[in-house]
Amino acid sequence: MPRFTDTIAALATARGTSAIALIRVSGPEAARVTGAIFGLVPPARRATHADYRDLAGATIDDALFTFFPAAGSYTGEDAVEISCHGNPFIVQKVLEDLFARGCRAAQPGEFTQRAFLNGRMDLSQAEAVADLIHARSDRALAAANQLLRGGLGRRIQDLTDRLLGILAQIEAQIDFPEEDLPAEDRESARKAITRLLADTNRLLATSHYGELLREGIRTVIVGAPNAGKSSLLNRLVGHERAIVSEEPGTTRDFIEERIMAGPHGLRLVDTAGLNPTPGAVEKLGVEKSHAQMAGADLILLVVELGAPLPDLPESAWSRFKPSRTLLVVNKCDLSRPQLDYSLPEGIPMVQVSAKTGLGIETLVEQMIIMAGQIQTIDSEDFTVINARHADALSHAMAGLNAAASQLAANGHSELVASDLRGTLAAYGEIVGRIDNEQMLDQLFAKFCIGK
Repeated sequence: MPRFTDTIAALATARGTSAIALIRVSGPEAARVTGAIFGLVPPARRATHADYRDLAGATIDDALFTFFPAAGSYTGEDAVEISCHGNPFIVQKVLEDLFARGCRAAQPGEFTQRAFLNGRMDLSQAEAVADLIHARSDRALAAANQLLRGGLGRRIQDLTDRLLGILAQIEAQIDFPEEDLPAEDRESARKAITRLLADTNRLLATSHYGELLREGIRTVIVGAPNAGKSSLLNRLVGHERAIVSEEPGTTRDFIEERIMAGPHGLRLVDTAGLNPTPGAVEKLGVEKSHAQMAGADLILLVVELGAPLPDLPESAWSRFKPSRTLLVVNKCDLSRPQLDYSLPEGIPMVQVSAKTGLGIETLVEQMIIMAGQIQTIDSEDFTVINARHADALSHAMAGLNAAASQLAANGHSELVASDLRGTLAAYGEIVGRIDNEQMLDQLFAKFCIGK
């Protein structure tokens, strides 16, 4: 475990005027600094009210301070949290005094970095701190909390323990062939690896859900020119985000905004009208609209009441799947006949007026239902991963597949062990721990070598 020789300090709450500001100090000098400022080091984890006096003895503010011994602190080292009034001038005076007493300004993320390096959390938990701060939906918040509480770490530990058991048996046969060990059972090892592959793949499959939770469900609004796409975006967002005009083709590029729909975060994307005969500049916008449709999680196909569906190539119509498409018939406040649209069976339809707001509540309710279906995750697989985790799991699967192939082809045990060690390293990258000594512990515990 690393020992840091310096003590860091930083404002832990947002900058600006507020009722209370929280300043954190962490490091070997935290207890000394606390005693020098307040005249005493209070009992652990008990908030104490006292004047904050600077080096010259002048009172800066009355404050609450709480001391956390290393064993029970966030960073794994002595720490103190100072709650003062949220006047930026007071905060600056306190920080300047702390720096004058020997503390240094903390770097971004350094408190969490120290917590990780001091063994207070694994790397996936450290990443979850940022996810928790930036969560913008109920589901994203729940996923971040699950990671922060070690959900991914526990699953990786289970996979690692099972892999270590397999690897220990294979390494024992390689390194100690003359010892009294059980006969090598390559078929059992292959079956165990196959089960590991299935569980690793199941965890890898949650990477898409992780992107949805962190970035929001990409909801693309498409339709013919002047169908009311921009008006619908403005109505859903709640303010005039996009320019609205009676002139077709006003939107030449896509516009993106984020909204909440029930517990779900949505990224609304307003696109250029799907004009079958666009001009040179408008054509670029139409091409971008098709590209946005291809990457959409949810599509709102907007049609003007009484108007036909937009003229699209067959390749574009194939993107309108019932599970991710919602037909929005706009301008229902006008007296026009309703056409019978020929769309794939199962695509829901909602009539709205983006101008008056009629039907918008029903539309949002339907969007919530579809967003819930898109983000459905089995409870056992609720641990969602990010791109870094996915890359490591992909490498782990490659190693497991190679090892299984070697066993099936009666390959050399040394090659099997090498592939499994690569998988062990890939698992370790996720939580920030790559410790081959764990394998030796299992080996000696199981086989009593050296008797």
